[in-house]
Amino acid sequence: MKALGAIPTPFSTYVYYHGEKTRYHGAEPLNHMFALRSFLDAGIRATQASDYPPGEFIPMMALQSEVTRTDTKGNIWGPKQKITLEEAIRVGTINGAYASYEENLKSSIETGKLADLVVLGRDPFKENPSTLVTIPVERTMADGRWTFES
Repeated sequence: MKALGAIPTPFSTYVYYHGEKTRYHGAEPLNHMFALRSFLDAGIRATQASDYPPGEFIPMMALQSEVTRTDTKGNIWGPKQKITLEEAIRVGTINGAYASYEENLKSSIETGKLADLVVLGRDPFKENPSTLVTIPVERTMADGRWTFES
């Protein structure tokens, strides 16, 4: 994949919503599915995908799922594919912009780039990873304009 420049976009919240369904096939297959750890270790710039519109689009759940690999009941599925919170943030921001050929336009807070960002209600690096989804979004800025305030 790396040699081809392929950019994988795994369904980040699959484990959370559907992990238990894999019980029928055993837990081992999920050590190879939605393989962000494997991609990153191989130097592949993976990004993330949701199953929206049939599934929910909750970016904080994507972070939580990538870091914990837990389902709705707290069971861990595919623990070999866990990534760090910092890696998960990069996967959802800088790597996402790279995948759409917009890394020079957005994805990081730099002079000359679009000011797209969120202000969170709590510091995710100080949270229990299993509660990341509970962190509220207080404000959202798109292209330098505040578009949402809680």
